[in-house]
This record gives sequence, C-alpha cells and structure tokens, in this order.
Amino acid sequence: MNAEFIEALNQLEKEKGISKEVLIEAIEAALISAYKRNFHSAQNVRVDIDRDTGRVRVFARKTVVEEVLDPRLEISADAAAEINPSYELGDIVEIEVTPADFGRIAAQTAKQVVTQRIREAERNIIYEQFVDREEDIVTGVVQRSDNRQYYIDLGRVEALLPFQETMPGERFKHNDRVKAYITRVEKSTKGPQVFVSRTHPGLLKRLFELEVPEIFEGIVEIRSVAREAGHRSKIAVSSREEQVDPVGACVGHRGMRVQTVVNELRGEKIDIVRWSEDPVEFVSNALSPSKVVSVDIREDEKVARVVVPDHQLSLAIGKEGQNARLAAKLTNWKIDIKSESEADQTEEEETEIPDGEIVAEERVETEAPDGEIDAEERAETEPRDESEAADAAEPSDRAKEKDGI
Repeated sequence: MNAEFIEALNQLEKEKGISKEVLIEAIEAALISAYKRNFHSAQNVRVDIDRDTGRVRVFARKTVVEEVLDPRLEISADAAAEINPSYELGDIVEIEVTPADFGRIAAQTAKQVVTQRIREAERNIIYEQFVDREEDIVTGVVQRSDNRQYYIDLGRVEALLPFQETMPGERFKHNDRVKAYITRVEKSTKGPQVFVSRTHPGLLKRLFELEVPEIFEGIVEIRSVAREAGHRSKIAVSSREEQVDPVGACVGHRGMRVQTVVNELRGEKIDIVRWSEDPVEFVSNALSPSKVVSVDIREDEKVARVVVPDHQLSLAIGKEGQNARLAAKLTNWKIDIKSESEADQTEEEETEIPDGEIVAEERVETEAPDGEIDAEERAETEPRDESEAADAAEPSDRAKEKDGI
C-alpha cells in the first residue's frame, strides 16, 4: 500500500460517509489475521499503517520476563535491555517482523476489508433511509414472486409484499407498478428488509394525502380510518377552517379525487363522513348512507343504541353487518341498531305499570282476601239457588217451560 491508497480512503470518506480512521483500524485488524494465517505464526502481533504514506509494518509483542518459557510470546530481561535499557519486567517489547512479501497480502486484505465495509455502510445508509419512512407510501415495480410473496423493486432495496397483505383477488405480473404501505423495516445479514402492505388502513390515509392538497397542507385532517380491504372503507375527516368542507374536499369536483383512490384500490367502496366531538353526531354520521332517527349513548358501557327507520334497517347494518362493523371501528363505539318498530315494542315491554293498578292476568292470579271466595271457587263449593239455576238453564229448557211443557 502507498500514499495513493490513503488518498482513496479520503475520497471514500467524502463520497460514502465512511470514516477513514474506522477503515484503517478495520484493515489493521484484518491484517493481523492474515499474517497469522499466511505465516503460521502464533505470535502476539500488532499491525501499524502509516496514515500519510500507507506503509504497513508488523510488530511482534513480547512480555519481558526473568525466565523465558515461550519465546514466541516472551523475551528475557537481558535481551530486552539490549533493545532499550529502560525496559523492566512486565513491559511489552515490540519487535518489527514485517515479511518481505507482506505488501501483496496487505493489499489483497485491504481490498476485501474496504469492499466489505463499503457494503455494510451502504446497507446502513439504506436502512436509515427506509426506517424513517415507516408508515409511508412507496411505489415500486414487481420483479418476481414465490409461493409466499412478491418482490418489489424500490430502487436501492427490494421490498417484500406477502400474499396475505394483498387485497382479495389481487394479482400482479412482472413489471407491474404497485403502490404499497411500509409496515416495518428490519436489519438482516443480507441488508435491510422492507415489508409493505396493500391492506393496511394507512395505505388509504396516505392515498388521500396524495390526492387531496387540503390534507397535505393540514387544513383537512383524517381523524380515523376503518377498512376491510377490497370491499369497503370509511374515513372520518374534519376541517380546521370553517369555510372548508372536509367531506367535499376529499370527494373533489364530480368525485374525481375519491375516484382516483378507488381506482388505485381496485374498486374498493369508500364512505367519507364528517368527524364530530359529539358521539351522537359522530355515530349518526358513521352509519352513512343510512338515515338515523335517534342515538342513545351509554358512556359507562361504551355502547351507542341507534334507531333507524324500518325501511333502512338493512342499509344501516349492511351486507353481512359490514356497514355497522365499519362504523363501530371508525367511532370506537359498540353500536346496537334497531328499527323504529322494534324500538317502540321494546319501550312498551319495558314500560312500568303505575302503582295501585293490576293488569288482567295478575288479577286472575291474585289471591282472594280472607273470608272471600272468587267466582270459580264459589261455583265448585256452594249449591246454586233456584233463581240462579233457572238463569243457568239452557235455552231449550226455558222454551219448554214457557210453552207449558
């Protein structure tokens, strides 16, 4: 190695951001292993690289002792004194043992170390770049797939899109362009691994940020998102400026903004509702497109009991309960939906009877007061008098008596 090598390290430090000192220390450590391997030496050695000229020297390190047991690691006090009279017992003496052809080995080793460190540095740079982009949206090109996932080329790194993170029925071909949401970034022996998703609710949020300038500028805010990927989603939005309609801003002129998002999500239906601090209003909005008659909030149970018109009950619940389920996720309230007729019936059943009144069924079952016998019991225990017997006679008997028969 020579001065040109040191200049190359200086250039790497500027371009790649890799410290020259760190590289030289790594090369010195690698040269120690190379020396022992190539020259079958068990000595304790140190490698020194001149920071200006690039000259490489190898020094054997020996401990000063009274009696030498291992000449590879120890040196006698007398021998050490010949080198420098100031050495004492226990001191470390360094003796240069640089081989004549060590320059070739040093150059090869240095090349390997520098290449490895450059690769590691680039991996770290890529990792730092993408770890800061977690929960962000990226666009890549499908390169290949296996039986578990797609491999998406993002430029400097390859992202992994597992099949379970794709929408139902969604399939990609080679060179297809894909927008995806970064869920996490991990370090591995092969470099940083970026995992992306097409089903995450964050993808919907980021797509609206790209399409709606008011969201990007912070005028309109997405408060919550509920999504069943590939089928239907709901987002709740609010505005920081009264003159800006948050729902209209997200829908766009003739629905162009929301339609762009729908197209990217392969036709997924999207409901945009107005967010409200009032849970009654928010729950009512979340059940859109169904109309709501009333909302009863029970804070202690975190339950919202909703009444809707009879003809809109199925619309409020949605196919397989989807609309109600998404509304519950969006509002973070348990939602119990009933039609008006069901609600009226429940109110009648729950109505309390006024004090002092007894309904017919209860009157039949009520015990008679002491000393009194009710009608049925009297019929069974007391004989009827003649007048009562005559009244009780059948119509045919009365007719006979009247005719004198």
